Amino acid sequence: MRSSAAPDPPLPLAEQVPFAELTTLGVGGPARYLARCPDVPALVAALELAERRSLPFFVLGGGSNLLVADRGYDGLVARLDDRTLSWRDEGGWVRVAAAAGVPWDELVTRAVARGLGGLECLSGIPGLVGAAPIQNVGAYGQEVAESIADVDVVERRSGRRRRIAAAHCGFAYRHSHFKGRWRQRYVVTRVSFRLPRTDRGTLRYADLEERFAGRDGPPPTPAEVRAAVLEVRRAKSMVIEAGDPNRRSAGSFFVNPQVTAERAAEVRQIARRRGVARPMPAFPAADGRLKIAAAWLIEAAGFRRGYRRGRAAISSRHALALVNLGGARAAEIVGLAREIRCRVREVFGVTLAPEPVFLGFDREVDELLG
Repeated sequence: MRSSAAPDPPLPLAEQVPFAELTTLGVGGPARYLARCPDVPALVAALELAERRSLPFFVLGGGSNLLVADRGYDGLVARLDDRTLSWRDEGGWVRVAAAAGVPWDELVTRAVARGLGGLECLSGIPGLVGAAPIQNVGAYGQEVAESIADVDVVERRSGRRRRIAAAHCGFAYRHSHFKGRWRQRYVVTRVSFRLPRTDRGTLRYADLEERFAGRDGPPPTPAEVRAAVLEVRRAKSMVIEAGDPNRRSAGSFFVNPQVTAERAAEVRQIARRRGVARPMPAFPAADGRLKIAAAWLIEAAGFRRGYRRGRAAISSRHALALVNLGGARAAEIVGLAREIRCRVREVFGVTLAPEPVFLGFDREVDELLG
């Protein structure tokens, strides 16, 4: 980085920008500074400025997986707005290099239009490409880790650029080294994908399989699977559309917990004793564990869709989404999440882990949510 005697690099900064205007949830106090970076050199300049002024530094993506405290964030927020996309043929595959600022669904749309597979089940997910490898975005039987070739990053302290192969990124269920041990080390600037040319879409999820059950002729194409995914997501208000009262959310607020087979059996027994009619959805996970649907746990614990706490509520269409009904404070979202998590743990002995990033709070997430 620069020497301490060097002047601040030229970098346009906005001050006191409300996070409520920058996030899909629509809550949160102001960012002290916001830098919109058109390219990687501007991002490095923002890192240098934060270091020189001893400011906390946060990289903002699409704001779709973020909960910001009501007091805001007393630091420098940088958003990488580079939307460069490039395509390179590799026989039966295509290598796609997408800058971090590319809207995620724009990438999926263009890939599917080119007859490429690997991303079709991830249609309709809000946010930017740069966030995808951080939490290993996944939905309806696909995870982005399956298609990532490598990730370009900038090292926060030195400003140096580096390319990291997917095999070294530590991808796991909704996790990666970028979310864990590398969280304060790197900023993602570009992601490269290796996508197959195919006329056969991915079907690994019951909701999708049911839509194509009994179909005559060839299997559905990636374009047909994408269309089905968007239908399913719209039915759950998981596609951001104007006029939808459930649109102000951070998507799925809790991840599906992974438990032992013994624990899953106990949860089933508890549900039967409580008179829960709907069977517990469970799917194989790593190490012989089972992944339980968090939405089912929430409803089986007694919460109904539409349940509200002040201006915060459970979506009327999907129990896993917490929504801002209009004018909600972050404290109300946290309070509702805490109530849900505590009751699910009390009833089933399972602790739900939140999916969004918490920013600007004066306590750790587990302390906030109980």
